[in-house]
Amino acid sequence: MIHLSGTLPAVDVHTHLAPLLSGEQLKLVGLTQHPDGRYAAAAAPLGPPALYRERELLGYLDAQQLDEALVAIAPPFFRQDLDVEASASWVRAINDGLIARCSASERLRPLRYLPLEHPALAIELVREGLASDECAGWAAAAGGAAAPLDGPELSELWSLLAADGRPLLLHPAESPDPRLRAHYLHNLLGNPVETGVAVGELVLGGVLAQHPMLRIILVHCGGVVPSVAARWQRGIDTNRPGVTAGLPPVAEQLGRVFTDCLTHAAENVDLARTVFGDSQLLLGSDWPFPIGLADPRTPIAHLDAELRERVARANPARLLSLVPAS
Repeated sequence: MIHLSGTLPAVDVHTHLAPLLSGEQLKLVGLTQHPDGRYAAAAAPLGPPALYRERELLGYLDAQQLDEALVAIAPPFFRQDLDVEASASWVRAINDGLIARCSASERLRPLRYLPLEHPALAIELVREGLASDECAGWAAAAGGAAAPLDGPELSELWSLLAADGRPLLLHPAESPDPRLRAHYLHNLLGNPVETGVAVGELVLGGVLAQHPMLRIILVHCGGVVPSVAARWQRGIDTNRPGVTAGLPPVAEQLGRVFTDCLTHAAENVDLARTVFGDSQLLLGSDWPFPIGLADPRTPIAHLDAELRERVARANPARLLSLVPAS
């Protein structure tokens, strides 16, 4: 969408909605309907009430002077525990349900979810989605139970996504580390680390080097990636065991990866700028979750006005191919 005035839309690339699902679809995975309308597991509602209210997402966009949102399924609906047959039915249901939820407005642009714990199914779903223009791109879980992203089982997926050109948003799944069950650490520490695991596989496993046209979006300001990128480069430079030989510089690889600026310290944005580059920064709020931001521009308030506009408008436009790559 380019406005009649010629201005590019301001986009939040990291928002969530629950899919529209029937009672029968919920039963597929043992979920029920809570009295307040939310879906529930063992009587515990999944996510905040606003997750089920697309009109509230549109209200948020208006309040923050944003034109569009990329909308992904929230982690409670990933269901990485399902076997491949159950996952096939579930993922198709949640993708159709998210598209239905986003049909309330063309400003809500859904991302089709891919279950990377089942590589063959994920590839099948990509092939099904390639003929569709209903979604702005793709979403998948980073880490958790996902298959290794540099494994041979996913090589076809990366080729298909690179040729397609639409972006893949990687959102962390719940860490399998039992030590993180206390203190909400599965989110506060596990989420940034799971993003790091996924990106580490893409960088050190040669996926990004082999597929330079692949468009990846990271959330939470790249998780731990900005802090460990230089260490990864040191691992390459010193030929550490298991590191693929002949890789391009880490900075070159990460310079093609996009990340939102969802962090709670401006200094983290500054580090992300040095690692990913100003051209790769995007707005992201994690709406409607409390760990996110009420205003996704808060972390970049210290940047100059021209760069803030690039982050809000020009960078997502290039990502979504509204304008050519520079």
